[in-house]
Amino acid sequence: MTTPTARRGTAAWALVLTSVASFMGALDNLVVTTALPAIREKLGGRLEDLEWTVSAYTLTFAVLLLFGAALGDRFGRRRMFAVGIGLFTAASAAAGLTSGIDGLVAARAAQGVGAALLMPLSLTLLTAAVPAEKRGASLGIWGAVQGIAVATGPLVGGALTEHISWQWIFWLNVPIGIALLPFVLLRLDESRGANNRLDVPGTVLASAGMFGIVYGLIRGNADGWTSAGVLGGLFAGAALMVGFVLWELRTEHPMLPMRLFRSRAFSAINAASLLMFVGMFGSIFLLSQFLQGVGQYSPTEAGIRMLPWTGMSLIVAPVAGVLSDRIGGRPVVAAGLALQAVGLGWIAVRLSADFSYGAYLPAFVISGIGMAMYFAPAANVVMSAVRPAEQGIASGANNALREVGGALGVAVLAAVFSARGGYESGQVFVDGLRPALWAGAGAVALGAVAAALIPGRKPSAGSVVVAASDAGGRVPAGV
Repeated sequence: MTTPTARRGTAAWALVLTSVASFMGALDNLVVTTALPAIREKLGGRLEDLEWTVSAYTLTFAVLLLFGAALGDRFGRRRMFAVGIGLFTAASAAAGLTSGIDGLVAARAAQGVGAALLMPLSLTLLTAAVPAEKRGASLGIWGAVQGIAVATGPLVGGALTEHISWQWIFWLNVPIGIALLPFVLLRLDESRGANNRLDVPGTVLASAGMFGIVYGLIRGNADGWTSAGVLGGLFAGAALMVGFVLWELRTEHPMLPMRLFRSRAFSAINAASLLMFVGMFGSIFLLSQFLQGVGQYSPTEAGIRMLPWTGMSLIVAPVAGVLSDRIGGRPVVAAGLALQAVGLGWIAVRLSADFSYGAYLPAFVISGIGMAMYFAPAANVVMSAVRPAEQGIASGANNALREVGGALGVAVLAAVFSARGGYESGQVFVDGLRPALWAGAGAVALGAVAAALIPGRKPSAGSVVVAASDAGGRVPAGV
């Protein structure tokens, strides 16, 4: 029998180890954005190559996230968590050592595979180790650490790129990962989930389908939208995604049960999440380059100037969570997405090669407030839309769709940008960025419309904590 002291010690170790590991995974979503101009200068490559340095990570992370949780259920969560950390660390080292853009993209894809293991299992391991009465506080700390990682990602990437080199945005993970591994194996208890079936066909269909769609969108402007490769990727990807849906409808152990989408609340919040990340990720991808290329800011200065947007979550998100408990998630999410759309539209209207950061600062703040109003209420809506036994898989589906939205956002907005602009001069960059930002604002505005379709019911207090204690134990990152 475990003594209370030992239990407290295990819980403390679990909180520290899972928080640090999830910090690495969350940081690498945006840390590369402010390093893109330096990567382009050192390694060469076209716009579509830069897109892949972002999308290769988010895409593999998204399509394998649910599969990673299932691997932990089947083979042991601590074991697969350690495998994920090891793979993420090795891939980070490979990214730091690469001398070509293709090698960097491959390393980023491998990082995404590692993150798909360590991120969902970090939460299930933490949930198993922490007593129920203290779980809310632990989950709050775990979530706050990820929020800090997202908020500081552009700043960390810019500072390392400017003061050391762009390779260090990846080398930073290596000593952390190496230090974590022995403690994970010695201090965390092993556990397995009740559902240990692996949906391999579903994973293959979803992975290949999303790759085909994103490949077609990224290569469209470079190869021509009617080229065989682009059309083949788009149509094959769409066909594979249809095959994925059909397979999930008929298999006994689906990776993503299609019955969840019978809930209007679940369908609406997932549509809103997908569209929000399309607009947010694609805009940040281009604006971080705009600040350096047109604004002539250093990578560090560009990262600091992104903080009014990315860092606003640390201030507003807790308030938004409390507000959603009182009035329901629908109005808070819808208002937040509407604010973010307004912010992106503001930037598009004021955009000019005659750069003035003060003209964009209010828009960055508005976009940041809107983004912060989305996160916590959206999680509550997801959890309240399904039965308690399905909350883990529901959260995983929502997070996977967010990451898919990020990959699609970079691809779609970059396609709009390259159709009208380029890197030849500040004015040419602005000519492409303006319609891309309008596309991003339109996507987020559609997300606000989708959020307005959520049934007007108040999420139950503590639903996130209930989700984290799901017996299946498959609660991926971002709850």
